[in-house]
Amino acid sequence: MDNLRLYMVTWNVATRHPEEDLHEMLGLGTPGKQKMQERLPDFYVIGLQEVKSQPQNIVMDAIFDDPWTNAYRDVLATRDYVKVKTIRLQGLLLSLFCLRKHLLHLRDIETQYTRTGFGGMWGNKGAVTIRLSIYGCSVCLVNCHLTPHDHLLQERITDYNNIIRAQIFRAKETSNIFFHDYVFWIGDLNFRLADGINAEEIDRLIKKGELTRLLEKDQLRQAMSSGEAFSELTEQLPTFAPSYKFEFHSSQYDLKRRPSWTDRILFKVNANVYENLTLQAEQVLYRSAQDYVQSDHKPVMGEFVIKVFSDYYERVVEFLPVEPWYLDEENSASYTLSGDVQPTLWDWIGVFKDEFSSLDDYLCYVYAMRGAAGGNSNSRVKKVVFPDTAVRATGPYRLLYFSHNSGSVLGMSEAFEVRSRDNGHQTQFVCRDGY
Repeated sequence: MDNLRLYMVTWNVATRHPEEDLHEMLGLGTPGKQKMQERLPDFYVIGLQEVKSQPQNIVMDAIFDDPWTNAYRDVLATRDYVKVKTIRLQGLLLSLFCLRKHLLHLRDIETQYTRTGFGGMWGNKGAVTIRLSIYGCSVCLVNCHLTPHDHLLQERITDYNNIIRAQIFRAKETSNIFFHDYVFWIGDLNFRLADGINAEEIDRLIKKGELTRLLEKDQLRQAMSSGEAFSELTEQLPTFAPSYKFEFHSSQYDLKRRPSWTDRILFKVNANVYENLTLQAEQVLYRSAQDYVQSDHKPVMGEFVIKVFSDYYERVVEFLPVEPWYLDEENSASYTLSGDVQPTLWDWIGVFKDEFSSLDDYLCYVYAMRGAAGGNSNSRVKKVVFPDTAVRATGPYRLLYFSHNSGSVLGMSEAFEVRSRDNGHQTQFVCRDGY
């Protein structure tokens, strides 16, 4: 089996826009001085809470990526990461990035969300989820924001149980969150310290480094032990100070609230679901980033090494070499389907700039079967024609084949050139809003 590294971030950003450099949080060092490490993570999972969600923000973010997703994307794109998926529920945001080389090995990408605010009527609290298969192993990623306040422990427990009951996925073998091979649950869980100790005493014990005494009063660990909530999951014992609540633009606790470990990263491995194979997740990092001060929460990061299949065969689409395209002309491309690829009417092929950094960055697309040129319909070699408005600028591009059934990329062409027969000519047509 092969190893993959997954890097998790959870951060309640308190409705602030990005202000601080994100490199250190992502384990990448400062700009221009890449941190020396054995290898980059294969995947980044970014879970945010309290992203600003006034109506005008939600409308704009439905059309374009929100400022936070763009901020992380700008950093990760310089290391050849591509945004695979983002799901948002009001202030809850979950984004998955992967190294470009893994794109063709992701399958069955699906999202879900659950509202728990105001008895399930409002999405100010709840959970957003991305599930997918990575090299044949199923992975479920959950980001949640549960009910706040010290005395509302039972509401947090109810939130959790409502989420695991409500989220049902299409794939029968992994229809439930905990049916997946790997589950990672991150977020502002909002569990506090049990009654009997005031804010000043908590602050004093933190400064003395007596975190173990405080963790004995942690509501989350108590709920896990009693089986009321999160007992299916495992958490490495935090060795960092409580991540909430701080004064804004400071690393001093705001003692109007009792400091607590509200921001957590938990996981589960169904280790023995395959014959003669044992799955494994090793946690190699669990820390908070104390230098980030724009929120009243500190970001919390975790990194895991998981086992996936090394010899897993993927259904693929292979593009034949694409000859140069020309502006203002119909252009074509050809591809072959492997024997077990079953195309549908809704499969589509998108045109992307060569250095695209998100699967949402397509400039134009055609449905693969409906855009096909004439020929033998039974042939595994297909030709597709793109309109003369598909691109409006010269430069290097790529084609990606998207499967409607699996919600994933089955094929990616090599880079090819778009040229102009008249270098002074600029087309006035657009194929997609904003392009």
